[in-house]
Amino acid sequence: MTTLQSSIGPLVAELTDLLGERVSTTEAVRDHHSRGELHFGAAPPDVVAFPASTDEVSRIAALCTKHRVPMIPFGAGTSLEGHVSAVQGGVSIDLTGLNRILRLSAEDLDVTVEAGVTRQQLNDHLKTTGLTFFLDPGADATVGGMIATGASGTTAVRYGTIRENVLGLTVVLADGRVIRTGGRARKSSAGYDLTRLMIGSEGTLGIVTEATLRLQALPDAVTSAVASFETLEGAVDTVIAAIQLGIPVARCELVDEVAVEGLNRANNLGLEPAPMVFFEFHGPTERAVEEQAELVKELADDRGGRGFQWASSLEERNRLWRARHEAAYATLTLAPGKKGWATDVCVPISRLAECIRESRADIDASTLLGPIVGHIGDGNFHCLYLYDPDDSAEVDEARRLNDRLVNRALAMGGTCTGEHGIGVGKIASLEKEHGDAIPVMRAVKQALDPEGLLNPGKIFR
Repeated sequence: MTTLQSSIGPLVAELTDLLGERVSTTEAVRDHHSRGELHFGAAPPDVVAFPASTDEVSRIAALCTKHRVPMIPFGAGTSLEGHVSAVQGGVSIDLTGLNRILRLSAEDLDVTVEAGVTRQQLNDHLKTTGLTFFLDPGADATVGGMIATGASGTTAVRYGTIRENVLGLTVVLADGRVIRTGGRARKSSAGYDLTRLMIGSEGTLGIVTEATLRLQALPDAVTSAVASFETLEGAVDTVIAAIQLGIPVARCELVDEVAVEGLNRANNLGLEPAPMVFFEFHGPTERAVEEQAELVKELADDRGGRGFQWASSLEERNRLWRARHEAAYATLTLAPGKKGWATDVCVPISRLAECIRESRADIDASTLLGPIVGHIGDGNFHCLYLYDPDDSAEVDEARRLNDRLVNRALAMGGTCTGEHGIGVGKIASLEKEHGDAIPVMRAVKQALDPEGLLNPGKIFR
């Protein structure tokens, strides 16, 4: 019997004393907590705990450290690089019960929420305030999950990623200690920036239980449009030109012709099967929005654009963006029975068209089908390789394409992931990108989690 196996029984008993029926060892619950989205296999925890407060998370962590059992934070389960898999067993700490909005200051444009609050829940709460939380990673992720993975999304080009939208955190450390980082001030020079250290750490340094977030005023005028292009390069170059000219585009999302085919099949959109960019413009007046849109339209016309389809009503805009968010699942309909290997990179925008063109050529020359979509306003794009997980040749081909994509991005001065994170899927890629810095990262991990119990097997080998 392993040390872990011998520790689980006593630990489950103590967790049950603490949480009562909010502890489960049933196969169905463990299986639900064994994976995120898409292609990574299941790795179930030994037990799942459902705390309802920071204090309960603190006490769970202390018990796990006492018994030397791994602990894996779990939110909505929408991560894409295996972050929530219990690769060494242990306790999955489901934070969805920490779902209270604790404080709102409309005057200061900030809010404090628990980690299990979802993006949609927060924005529903803000409906009558004239404020919103613009970060939009696509899925209805929890705030804690977005912080853990360093999430980005469709609006990052104008409103920033999660890093720019978090003011402070409450974090439970491995031994159960609770710390508070940052605050509500808009800037600070006080000590190490532990808030940014925790963002993107994927639950390997601490468990985020509360966050203070920046809010934005809702724009008075909004319009959306879809523009089709003769070539992929024309679509990308239009966006690059708009960014370089300082046009404050709120969203600009690329979908290539393969992705468009999937969207049409899944959503009955009737879009032209050509590379497209979904645009959204925000402004204080209708005239300001029109001026932004016209400038971008002129850029598109000069680069092979085939005209804009406008969507000014809320219903039309929601339909467009819902389709964009569902692109990954829509394209699965192009290859029934296959799974999607999702990956992302980010490069300087001056190299973006080249990187996407070469990546598209790689897929076209491959035996696999795969769309490309992207938040191209900040140089971030995604490939989804459709493969049969039971066919070793297709698995190897998906891995080869992913490796070529990462190597290409790194050679262009980019990064192996713009928003998905490392998890278990990109450990080797992180070593390629930051090899000389890995020992420093390990030293930070060792200082905060000397027993290696916080989400082990992620980020490092």
